[in-house]
Amino acid sequence: MKRSCLPRSLRLAFAAAILSACASEDLVYQPAQQLLPPHINAIAVRPVTNKTQQFGLEDKLTLRIRDEFLRNGQYRILPENAADGVVVLTIKRYLLVPTQYDTVLTPTAYKLLVTADLQFVDRTANTILWTEPNLEGVQTYTASTLIGGITEEQARELIWDVLARDVVKRTVRGFGSVTGASQRRIPEPPANQAGTPALPTKPVNPNPY
Repeated sequence: MKRSCLPRSLRLAFAAAILSACASEDLVYQPAQQLLPPHINAIAVRPVTNKTQQFGLEDKLTLRIRDEFLRNGQYRILPENAADGVVVLTIKRYLLVPTQYDTVLTPTAYKLLVTADLQFVDRTANTILWTEPNLEGVQTYTASTLIGGITEEQARELIWDVLARDVVKRTVRGFGSVTGASQRRIPEPPANQAGTPALPTKPVNPNPY
C-alpha cells in the first residue's frame, strides 16, 4: 500500500479543516420563505391607510402598488370581495428634515422619510398570514430652487416607487426578500422647558472609604 508523503500532523490538520468547513455549512440559518399558500390566486390591494398629518398620501401610493402588482403579473388583481388575499398597508410616519443650508440659513437640501406597516390577510381563513413592520422609503434631494433640484412632491413619487416594489417583492417572494427598518435608536434626553429647573446631579464623593 502506498503511503502518503505528507507528515501525519499535516494530514490531521487538513482533515480537521474539511470537517470544520462542512460543519459551518450545515449550521447556516436558512429560514423558510413563507410564500403565499397555493389557494391564493387573486389579490386585492386595500386602500392605503394614512395615519400621518400629511394629507393625500394614501391615494397615489395605493395606485402605485396596484400598478406594480399588475406589472409583476404573478397574481390577478381583483376587488377585495372577490380576492383570496388582501394587501394592507398603513403609513405611520412622514418626516421631512432639512439637511443643508445656505449662508442665510435657507434650506438647500432635504431628507424625506416615510415609514409604513405591511400585512397580508388570507380572506379564506380570515387570518393575517404575515406582517412586515417598518417598511421604509428614504429620499434625499436638493431644493427645487437650485439647479437639478426637485420638489417635495417629486421626492414622494420616488419613495412611492420604492415602497410599491417592496410591497410586491415581499408578497411574491416571501420572507427575507424585504426587511423592515428597525426603529431602535438611542433616546434623546428630554429638553428642559422654560421655567423648569434641571434636576440637580448628585456630587460624587472623592473619598468613599
